[in-house]
Amino acid sequence: MWQGGSTIISFVRLKEFFKVHKRYYIVGVFALIVVNSAQLVMPKMLGNLTDLIAEGNFARGDLARFSAQFIGLALIIAVFRYVWRINIMGTARKMEFTLRNMFFQHLESLSSEFFNRTKTGDLMAHATNDIHAIRMAFGPGIVSAVDAVFLTTVTIYMMASTISLRLTLVALIPLPFMIAVGLGFGRMIHRRFRRVQEAFSQLTDRVQENFSGIRVIKGFAREKREDERFREVNELNVERNMDLVRVHALFHPLIGYCASLAMVIILGYGGSLVLSGSISLGDFVAFNSYLGMLIWPVMAISWVINMIQRGKASMDRLDAIFSQRSEIKDVSESALERLQGRIEFRDLTFSYPTSTEPVLKGISAEIEPGQVVGILGRTGSGKTTLLNLLLRLYDAERGMIKLDGVDIQDISLDVLRTNIGYVPQESFLFSTTIAENIDFADTGSRRERVMEYARLAEVYDNIVEFPQKFDTIVGERGVTLSGGQKQRVALARALIKEPQILILDDSFSAVDTETEEAILQNLRRVFPGKTVIIVSHRISTLKNAHQIIVLEEGAITQRGTHDQLVEQPGLYRELYHKQLLEEQIESVS
Repeated sequence: MWQGGSTIISFVRLKEFFKVHKRYYIVGVFALIVVNSAQLVMPKMLGNLTDLIAEGNFARGDLARFSAQFIGLALIIAVFRYVWRINIMGTARKMEFTLRNMFFQHLESLSSEFFNRTKTGDLMAHATNDIHAIRMAFGPGIVSAVDAVFLTTVTIYMMASTISLRLTLVALIPLPFMIAVGLGFGRMIHRRFRRVQEAFSQLTDRVQENFSGIRVIKGFAREKREDERFREVNELNVERNMDLVRVHALFHPLIGYCASLAMVIILGYGGSLVLSGSISLGDFVAFNSYLGMLIWPVMAISWVINMIQRGKASMDRLDAIFSQRSEIKDVSESALERLQGRIEFRDLTFSYPTSTEPVLKGISAEIEPGQVVGILGRTGSGKTTLLNLLLRLYDAERGMIKLDGVDIQDISLDVLRTNIGYVPQESFLFSTTIAENIDFADTGSRRERVMEYARLAEVYDNIVEFPQKFDTIVGERGVTLSGGQKQRVALARALIKEPQILILDDSFSAVDTETEEAILQNLRRVFPGKTVIIVSHRISTLKNAHQIIVLEEGAITQRGTHDQLVEQPGLYRELYHKQLLEEQIESVS
């Protein structure tokens, strides 16, 4: 049985929208009732016209009168049909717009951990198909519901009160069965539509992943294998949709059969009433017209159940996302409004939510404002994790990280991330112009300032060689730029914020050593007094830092200046001599 209470609960998240827009639905429903009422008058007018013709009392004036009445009703129907479409369908579109914005804003509020475990294609399916299904429930679904209730009730009343109660009762014999069929199929439709949406999510995710990795697929000549993998999820999508289509294929013929059965009954029993003189020929014609009109609202019951169940299934899927909460809690009032750049780690130990082993173990360090600090370590030693904790992409325990003497969790995320410039390992650029990518922080900078920071990042000369210069569209993820160019554009994007703390996470890996040295010289010149943290595998990048921290397996094993660490046995000296030898071999070759 259709569970109306649970259905209402599913849509409770939209109550604020309906509270604001209820007047549009009220106007739309009123206009729809006017249209339905006008349509109900027509069969009776047609019956009166038939009786006049059958009795031989039809005159030319009657023709003009009936024609004017039909035209007038048609005009009323047209005007009010426009009104209900604008108000009901238009408001459903606004609801779709509002819900999609709510969904996007909620996704932005979630932590990195959520996106680590959730597929992009699944989220895309939520934002498209699921929200579309909800719009259908509150657009065409509302129209069908009004038709089902109003037309069914009033049509039956008109048939019973103006023509024949007995004939009406006979005509309604198949009605309970039609309603039972609609209700019985509702839960089945809900289950199967949910599986359809899940299959579509898998299909969307596979498409998104393949398009994003198309260059890798081509590079490894794996087109055929990916075709097979796509065919598998596509077949699953078709199979789930066919399961739903089979229900519809059985559902609608059953309703149509019941309607036809009612028509056969009326033709037999109603014809006998006409022959016996119990009802007139005009009444019989009007009754058949009413019965024809009754078929749609009865079928509309099934449409309502169908669309509401689809909408409920989709809303339940969206609610599973809306119920997610970020592990990173923001504060209502920030303890600091601007950072000075002092960073303190106190016995910092951290494990990821999906891991039992700590990634960082007992990290203790102090960084003064204006210092340049280098962090070196092998892959997996915890360098990026340490930076993620500084940005509060993940949270350590209270008291383990302090900025300017204040616990990091007492500083608002907006203040924290506005005052930190971050250049990650993988430079992500948006599919827009180079200038807009550099000024992504929306500083409102003029083109001259964008160009200035492009020079600081040593990417200006590359940009001006493009035909469109700073108006060049970089393509999806910056695909039209080289790796080094992407890294330097990302660096300019961080620098233009003029942050108090600048974090460079191995962001010179695709840049040659000469360009890297020029960038570091620029930073020393224009960023005095700023705290700079540089993560790198290159000793040449770190050698001028005020202090260098060496991480191994999540713990600090060495700390000091370049000259101090070169004199100590350990990873730093080992990498220094190895890279020095590589430079000598390269210079000889």
